[in-house]
Amino acid sequence: MASATHDTHRLTALIRADQLATVRRSVKISIPINIALSLIIMTVTVYYGHAEAGVLWFAAALGINMVRVALCQAPFPGATAKGAFAGMAKLSVDRHLFIASLAALVSGSVWALIPALCEGYTSAQFGFYLVVICGITAGAVVHGNAYAIIPICFIVPPLMSMAGCLFYAGGFDRIGLALATLLYLGALIRSALESEVMFRDGSGRKNEATSLAGSLKQAHARTTEVAEEMRHRAVHDALTGLLNRSGFAAEVDRRVSQDSTPLCLMILDLDGFKSVNDVFGHRAGDDVLVEVARRLKDTPSDGFTIARLGGDEFAVLFDPDKVAMPVPDIANRIITAIGEPFDGFDAGRVGVSIGIHQTRERVSFSEMMVCADTALYAAKSGGRNRFHRFDETLSNRLGMKRDIERDLPRALSEHQLHMWYQPIFSDGGRRFSHFEALLRWEHDKHGWVSPVDIVENAAVLGLSEPLLKYILREACAMTARLKASGLDRSWVAVNISPREMSRLPVETMVFEALKQANVAPSTIEIEITEETAMDMRAVEGKLAVLAEGGIRLVIDDFGVGYSSLSSLRHLRVDRLKIDNSFVIGLTDSTSAQVMVQAIVNLGHSLGMEVVAEGVENAETQALLQRFGCRNMQGYHLGRPMTGDAALEWAMKKPADTLPAGQVA
Repeated sequence: MASATHDTHRLTALIRADQLATVRRSVKISIPINIALSLIIMTVTVYYGHAEAGVLWFAAALGINMVRVALCQAPFPGATAKGAFAGMAKLSVDRHLFIASLAALVSGSVWALIPALCEGYTSAQFGFYLVVICGITAGAVVHGNAYAIIPICFIVPPLMSMAGCLFYAGGFDRIGLALATLLYLGALIRSALESEVMFRDGSGRKNEATSLAGSLKQAHARTTEVAEEMRHRAVHDALTGLLNRSGFAAEVDRRVSQDSTPLCLMILDLDGFKSVNDVFGHRAGDDVLVEVARRLKDTPSDGFTIARLGGDEFAVLFDPDKVAMPVPDIANRIITAIGEPFDGFDAGRVGVSIGIHQTRERVSFSEMMVCADTALYAAKSGGRNRFHRFDETLSNRLGMKRDIERDLPRALSEHQLHMWYQPIFSDGGRRFSHFEALLRWEHDKHGWVSPVDIVENAAVLGLSEPLLKYILREACAMTARLKASGLDRSWVAVNISPREMSRLPVETMVFEALKQANVAPSTIEIEITEETAMDMRAVEGKLAVLAEGGIRLVIDDFGVGYSSLSSLRHLRVDRLKIDNSFVIGLTDSTSAQVMVQAIVNLGHSLGMEVVAEGVENAETQALLQRFGCRNMQGYHLGRPMTGDAALEWAMKKPADTLPAGQVA
């Protein structure tokens, strides 16, 4: 309601302003005509012997006309003015119109004195004066169509004066003229009023159209602004203001398609950022990301395109031919800049690893990203605050990865994957205990593919579940063959990756495989890494179900992670397997010996068996025996074998017989 009232008042004000402007234009047009007619009247009057009266009348008419012209020069309301018109600028539009109407009335009153020049319209020349009066009043109405009061103020005095004089003079013809004059006056007044109505209506429509056009223009400008803002948000990161992944991809593709110059892509991943979020909170993490973005903007020179790809991953794109320093120096400069202490954090908490891909060929954004990510993975594998360039070695590794991804589904469906079995010994390496199941695949082009690569690529392809089912099915089938061959006390250990343990219904899959093979839960042992044991929320329930069902649990690669003692006890772990990085070269490393002895003592104190993997020679075996480690695994004791070979080997190897070449 208030808005509608405001719009009405505003439209009324605009119409009044149009009226004032039109009145001024009409006065400027009609005044010269008025002066010309006044001069003619004075000339006729002087010619017929009334010189003094004619001159005085002309002077009065000219004076008021000058005043009216001067009023037309006064500024509009709200304008600035100096001198005589300084006060006029402060007047409202209505006040201006009132003054203009008053001036018109004075001018009309001067013209009402015409009877003094022609003896009350009784002289022989009265017809001339009648014609002039009728003409100037008609012209006043025609030119004053914007505001009826002004022409009415001008025409009423002279026409009423004329009618009064004609009535006073008497006579049939003069009385007729007087009545005609009054009728004429009424017609002019009506015409003036109707003209004003038409003007106001037209002015209203014009102003409404102008207002609508203005509103449309504003709406268009706002729409354009919003569209531009949305476009900017679509390609920029809200937190740092840098390009996001989408915007960066578009920029890379644009430069690749339009420019044949070489490009260098750097992918940056922050080291230690997760600990910032975990210890100090996500707000502190956001502050770090904003500061990293600022440092990246300040570090490179012109021509660098910087983006935040997501999380704590950033990207830098540039033409290496247009920068003053070599690419490795730029990488080191970035590492140094990011490595500077952040406010509120101790020095060295946050660092950066960089993967670099440099090419002179036109390749897509996705291809450049894959190459740079491969280099980044190599850099992070070597430690923090490092960079690695995508080279021929990584290119071959990437090609191998792609071939594996392409061929793995077919290999799994056509049974090209096989399970091999490596024996594990007890009694200080003297007695065969059980087998560890190891996944094997001989690729047509790349030869033997590591189990880690098979598992990782299966996860990428969504084949983790069918792959694990195959492994469990083969392992359970092997335990059934061991039982059928009289090796009832032997079992098979199966490795399950952290990804599989957290994302798949492992407990259900294990018991289904046992049921299908018709073997007891005690014939299967599940090996998980320390990384899996640390993720208590994801695996606690599954491991508890497995343990309660009679499945043995083993922590594999123990010593390289950060398992807590409470986790080991809570998860009901049966065995610890010492990572082979501590066992290989054990005889030559005092620190490794201290670590292995500590792990053996820890396991025994917790009531857990300890297995040392990586036993490559008799000296290592003997040293482990002195440490009290009774369970061992390694090439010195037994190599991985196919299922048939492993079964044949186990049947020929009585429990009290030493492995070939073994020294007690």
